[in-house]
Amino acid sequence: MTTLKILFWTCLFICFYTYIGYGVLLYLLVLIKRLFKGKPQQPDMPDDNRLPTVAFMVCAYNEQDVVDLKMQNIRQLDYPQERLHVVWVTDGSTDQTNERLKNYPDVKIIYTPERRGKTAALNHGLSMVDSDITVMTDANTLVNREALRVIVRCMQNPQVACVAGEKRVLSRSQGDVAAEGEGLYWKYESTLKRLDSELYSTMGAAGELNAIRTHLYQPMPESTLLDDFIMSMKLVEKGYKIAYTSDAYAMEYGSANMQEESKRKRRIAAGGLQSSWWLRNMMNPFNNLTVAFQFVSHRVLRWTVTPIALIALIPLNVSLVMAKAGTIYTIIGILQLLFYLAALGGYLLEQRGSKNKLLYVAYYFLFMNINVFRGMRYLATHQGTGTWEKAKRG
Repeated sequence: MTTLKILFWTCLFICFYTYIGYGVLLYLLVLIKRLFKGKPQQPDMPDDNRLPTVAFMVCAYNEQDVVDLKMQNIRQLDYPQERLHVVWVTDGSTDQTNERLKNYPDVKIIYTPERRGKTAALNHGLSMVDSDITVMTDANTLVNREALRVIVRCMQNPQVACVAGEKRVLSRSQGDVAAEGEGLYWKYESTLKRLDSELYSTMGAAGELNAIRTHLYQPMPESTLLDDFIMSMKLVEKGYKIAYTSDAYAMEYGSANMQEESKRKRRIAAGGLQSSWWLRNMMNPFNNLTVAFQFVSHRVLRWTVTPIALIALIPLNVSLVMAKAGTIYTIIGILQLLFYLAALGGYLLEQRGSKNKLLYVAYYFLFMNINVFRGMRYLATHQGTGTWEKAKRG
């Protein structure tokens, strides 16, 4: 019974630490850092005639429906036009994407007839960019007007090699479970990223909006599943930092439904497992203790051990209750049962097109962890390609 108890409390601690404890500990560490060093100060913005050149790069596959809207958004960016170069990498597009782009003579189109995935598109595109900074964003996202100046200001810190912008999820209708679930998740993620950045470095940038110093880009294997994450973390591995800013943000609609959202979660989970292995040297505390602490706590646990610990709690708890190990295990068992009933209720409501916020939080949390196992299954049968079926947006 002692072994069961040790396993039970270990799994419970891992789950609590991953989803709640790390955020609390991170907040306390940031407060302590502020006591000694004060709040971080924003670097000064250089004059317009000293601004670096920026390549605004969009990797696209069959995005004819959003080309004009995206270009309209780019035209509204507050940055000197003579220092801004717009680049579209149309990897294997078979629709009218290239034809639509030809209506914009100042756009550089980098076309590859074969679809080899976003990582191949990034490798190809960045090999043909010579701007000081490359800003990358998805075709279906809209970026705020001040984003480029905010990113450039962050880059005035020579230790910063990458800037991660904020992702804001839009919903076309109230009660859109997939969009609101994704939005809630990203609000939590944004808080952790901001605190990570203030402590030392954000742990990875999202593809919706990020920027790097172009000359530091390292080509990635085409089988890379989380290209934005690997690209940015490789810079941290080299001793640079990723700065997070909510003042530069990208807006996009959430997934059309939970089935489409599951495609995204499976891809992220599979890519997270792949990334954890490829970046395993960053878990070594003797290389950089702070990076190892942040990387394992914020990323590795939720992609590897924690979902397994969450599922293991069920049989462990049942065994301890049946063995009459103590009242505490009965109480925790009842709480577990209530949580899973809440998740089931959230699922049933979603199937009917309605939502209860409390039930929906439990459902979406369980949904994310189930898709980690689906990601594991995908990775086990992965054929070495970086292409994915795109999730439909709302």
